Amino acid sequence: MSGYVLAIDQGTTSTRAIVFDGDMHVAGKGQKEFTQIYPRSGWVEHDPEEIWDSVVSTVHMALRDAGIEARDLAALGITNQRETVVVWERGTGRPIQNAIVWQDRRTASYCDNLKRQDLERLFTKKTGLILDPYFSGTKLSWMLANVKGARARAARGDLCFGTIDTFLIWRLTGGKSFVTDATNASRTLMYNIAENAWDEDLLDILRVPAAMLPEVKDCAADFGTVDPDIFGAAIPILGVAGDQQAATIGQACFAPGMMKSTYGTGCFALLNTGADMVRSKNRLLTTIAYRLNGETTYALEGSIFIAGAAVQWLRDGLGIIGSAAETNALAERADPTQEVYLVPAFTGLGAPHWDAKARGAIFGLTRNSGPAELSRAALEAVCYQTRDLLDAMQKDWKNGTEDTVLRVDGGMVASNWTMQRLADLLDAPVDRPVILETTALGAAWLAGSRAGVWPDRDDFSATWKRDRRFEPEMDEKVRAAKLKGWKNAVKRTLSEG
Repeated sequence: MSGYVLAIDQGTTSTRAIVFDGDMHVAGKGQKEFTQIYPRSGWVEHDPEEIWDSVVSTVHMALRDAGIEARDLAALGITNQRETVVVWERGTGRPIQNAIVWQDRRTASYCDNLKRQDLERLFTKKTGLILDPYFSGTKLSWMLANVKGARARAARGDLCFGTIDTFLIWRLTGGKSFVTDATNASRTLMYNIAENAWDEDLLDILRVPAAMLPEVKDCAADFGTVDPDIFGAAIPILGVAGDQQAATIGQACFAPGMMKSTYGTGCFALLNTGADMVRSKNRLLTTIAYRLNGETTYALEGSIFIAGAAVQWLRDGLGIIGSAAETNALAERADPTQEVYLVPAFTGLGAPHWDAKARGAIFGLTRNSGPAELSRAALEAVCYQTRDLLDAMQKDWKNGTEDTVLRVDGGMVASNWTMQRLADLLDAPVDRPVILETTALGAAWLAGSRAGVWPDRDDFSATWKRDRRFEPEMDEKVRAAKLKGWKNAVKRTLSEG
């Protein structure tokens, strides 16, 4: 059997398809951006049909780029933006409205109402999550309440709910497979991560009919077969994981204590805690890292909503840079005597603050502040936020996190300046891998290993190679002063600060 494996990486701002060969090297790729829809302040939507079209087109691009046909593929893996909600008609596959994106904050007041009923402890106990608009459950509840007739149709079994992976699998299989994996299910506020099952109590609170929920499988499992009319061959779908869990797998963070952080639109740090379901006392999330062969591995996660999106704001919102790549050189030229802090709470603040009402702010501006200082502040914001997460993780779990080496991936890690500043502010080594396509690689490994054409977990881990290690170089007094300035900026940004 061929060792070619296709990974569909359906992200927040673009869709990518990557073909890996039998040696797990990139053989071909395709990428396509799609529309970001902002109906109101704090609302973010995607057109599911546009996402579907982007998946089909990028797969064709990747196959052409690799010089192969669909019949040459041994398997297909999917990784996806998590928490984004799609509801579609079971009979036609048509979405009932635009997808509500993970960044969307429209359910902030609903979450506040649930907190006033003292329900957050129940949700956290069962799901490992907190009550925040970030997660899927309140988005789904909003959709059922606000799309005419939706709740009644859902109760009759006429509607399907899914995160993006479920919607894509449904479409790819011609409606034959209505499934998700444990990592995506664990982000919905409706899934009991200890019992590995949809939770009836939480469904009742959110008024979500169980009839509209997909079957939950391991990350490496039989998710169905692609309809041959779509790409020209029947391809088994054998691996699925939410993007941050897929990156954890792609970084071979299989041992407890290993940690990775992905820098894309947002930033997400996961610390593998093994079979230990650590209950955070510092507003981190307890989540499923992966489930393989029926065995669940847990993680502590810190979620930052805005990372690369801050650089996009410099480009598209302010127009002070022409491309994201310019920020590296600009940051290097920034005036070292200016301490400009950008707190990118454009859609609220995530971990460890979880303030849905906070909004972005810039502190320390002078008449001499310009594109260089703002670029440095945008890049440093990612580093400061990661430091906040690492501090919280070390307080929650003492099993060796003091000596953590952070494995990094995502678009921002190509910036040497940013990675050095990250190591400096963390006061910890940062490892950048040779293969930066770790999210897609994780999905591909799940599928390829399940198909029997790629190595098992131990042999896959042995293939991980470091491109460069960034060691901390910053003077301790300088680091302490910069961190103090950051904490002050965040305090002044919080809605109750």
